[in-house]
Amino acid sequence: MFLTATAMGRVQKKPCLSPHIEPQSLPPLPDIFTEELRRQVFMHRSYYARPTNVFEDSPDDPSPDNEALEHLGDTVLNMVVTELIQEIYPHVRVGPSTKMRSLVVGNQNLATITRMYGLNDRLVCHHAQEIALKASHNIQANLFEAYVGGLYMDRGMVGLEDIKRWMRALFRPWLSEAYRVVRIEHGLSPDPEPSPTRTDRSLGAPSRVSPSIGHLSLFNQYLQQKNIVVEWVYKDSAGEGTRTTPVWIVRAMVDQECLGRGRGNTKKAARNEAAKEGLQKMGVYVPQPVSQDI
Repeated sequence: MFLTATAMGRVQKKPCLSPHIEPQSLPPLPDIFTEELRRQVFMHRSYYARPTNVFEDSPDDPSPDNEALEHLGDTVLNMVVTELIQEIYPHVRVGPSTKMRSLVVGNQNLATITRMYGLNDRLVCHHAQEIALKASHNIQANLFEAYVGGLYMDRGMVGLEDIKRWMRALFRPWLSEAYRVVRIEHGLSPDPEPSPTRTDRSLGAPSRVSPSIGHLSLFNQYLQQKNIVVEWVYKDSAGEGTRTTPVWIVRAMVDQECLGRGRGNTKKAARNEAAKEGLQKMGVYVPQPVSQDI
């Protein structure tokens, strides 16, 4: 998980994908056949200690490190993952699709893949920085992108389909989890419900009934995903209701910190209001009902 600040000023975990994948189940890593390219893929710029403020290398002395291949590999990687999203989830809109791709190609995930293939052990860098560089998630992620760029340069357009087949098989588990995570961020259940069979009646005017947002359900689901335990603390509401219409007041407490407060004529309604406030404070997207008056 990544850590980010919330509106409450406290640190919150940001989604990070972690599908259960055994190294032996990974699709075989394609080889880079050109020796010069293979050497460049694993060459970190620290090895030659060239200055970083140079605008352009001399044609007679191009930089031997992997940064150019990393730049190319990043582009190939984004293209292939975008195609894979459109292939598996053709109806996902561009906004959620972009979030899914960002999660899949994030540094944490690419670093994990690099370690699973053992690529970081082959990194060539300055001996004084070797331990720190090989352990860096950013460097590991950059190395994977450089490897993808090296594959593309080695195979060219003719071999691009082979690269795509490998990457599709590799990223499917990560993409499946990213789909579930982004659905939750958009206030939906992790897995879509089966679409009802369309009838002529379904083609009529849209319903004017406001949908139930279900803040409480989403709130509980979100906390469960992050292994956070919530305690519902009720407050005395004497004098605020009647015998037939009582008023319940509740606070959603996590580690002695109040995430949200709510009140309602039932305990569930009060918890739902507290959950709504809690979701807002945690930065979770909650869709609002839209008027359908036409």
